[in-house]
Amino acid sequence: MSLSSAMNTAQAIFNNTGTQTSTVSKNMANSGNADYAKRTTIVSTTLFGAQVSTTVRAQNEVLMRQNLGAISQNSGQQSVLSALGDMRSVMGGTDYEMSPAKYLEALRNKIHEYATRPSDQVVGAGVISAAQDTVTALNTASSEVQRIRADADKQIEAQVDKLNNLLAEFKVANDMVTTETAVGGNPNDALDRRDSLLKQISEIVGVSVVNREHNDVVLYTSDGTTLFETSPRKITFERKLFYDASTAGNAIYIDGVAVDASTSANTTALGSLPALLQVRDEIAPTFQAQLDEVARGLITIFAESQNATPANKAPGLFTWTGYTTTMPAAGTVIPGLAASIRVSSVAAATPSLVRDGGINGAAYTKNPDNNSSFSTVLDQYDQAFDTSMAFDASAGIDVQKTLIGYSSNSLSWLESLRSSATAAGESKTALLARSTEAYSNMTGVSLDEELSLMLDLEQSYKAATKLVSAIDEMLQALLNIAS
Repeated sequence: MSLSSAMNTAQAIFNNTGTQTSTVSKNMANSGNADYAKRTTIVSTTLFGAQVSTTVRAQNEVLMRQNLGAISQNSGQQSVLSALGDMRSVMGGTDYEMSPAKYLEALRNKIHEYATRPSDQVVGAGVISAAQDTVTALNTASSEVQRIRADADKQIEAQVDKLNNLLAEFKVANDMVTTETAVGGNPNDALDRRDSLLKQISEIVGVSVVNREHNDVVLYTSDGTTLFETSPRKITFERKLFYDASTAGNAIYIDGVAVDASTSANTTALGSLPALLQVRDEIAPTFQAQLDEVARGLITIFAESQNATPANKAPGLFTWTGYTTTMPAAGTVIPGLAASIRVSSVAAATPSLVRDGGINGAAYTKNPDNNSSFSTVLDQYDQAFDTSMAFDASAGIDVQKTLIGYSSNSLSWLESLRSSATAAGESKTALLARSTEAYSNMTGVSLDEELSLMLDLEQSYKAATKLVSAIDEMLQALLNIAS
């Protein structure tokens, strides 16, 4: 080997080591960055010796797709689970202490007590108080369920805005990737940024990625709607500020196609948007319908019959805002009835009318002699709590049940839904953790490996310095001979 070729070899080692050291240093600096993929320098042998030919970025498309799917599934499940937790809290938490079912039982007990002591007006006043508590529970529960729907609508608006912004950022990153790839540049940092945005997009809506020339990609939603192709598609949504039982929420449109709500406690949602639609348009309205049916059952049980024409009935202890002359039809939901039910002001002013009848006037009085021991009407009310009645099948639970049984089954429905959602959430969270770990193991940075490589590079650097030192000694010897 000539001195000049030896010097070229040393110079090549210095150049290669410098590039490799820079790559290793960058890897180590980003060891805690979940959005960073490990870089590896590739050294190849040429006519001019060993040279760094390229720096490659670790990637695995199969694991990436699995990770994106796990992110979407977990995000959707957590959105449903959070809403069910809110609904449970509205009912009083674990023991459902604030649920209408609890107050119905208390009211029934007061009616039974009043039936055994009809002359005790203190007990009569207690019936009115228990009735008011029941009404308050229904009104509050209905209001909170609609608040949950409004909150879901607000979250949808925020998620749509975020998704539009993410897609705009995705275009910038994607353009940089395709440009750098086309000119033979280094697209690695832009690829990291694009993958990071993909993960964030997957939290909102399920994503399918199709690769094209020059590392360009097209994004589709899980149902095949185009989300991004060269430029982002527009996602539109118009929020409603107020919700009641009759309010229907607006649709979310991606590239003009409406997003479908997900279904079941183990939700089919991929991303938060279909899950929030499920909460707003299916879960909360179903629970609202159950509350409305409980309110209808109360009004029905305590309705008064006209003496001359028993078929003619009118609201008794319980009435509702907007009542004119028609009683609620049997087995048919009246949307919003739980929000508008109230205790009759006439009964509240004269509790003995609950015992005697006549809240709607003399034509409905069952105790015209004002007998203080009269309990016939109260006994009927008491027995009515044990009598099965028809409920609307659209409310999702029993169609034939006692009122208290129906109200209890409504809580069972909610608890069953929440329990199933919790179990599904645990499974999907575990799946996300495993898929993230598998992807990280393939593309992430291992400090142990990088430190070992750094030691190897140090040895290469030392070898180059020794070579340069030997060349220097030889040149010095030649100069001494020449002089």
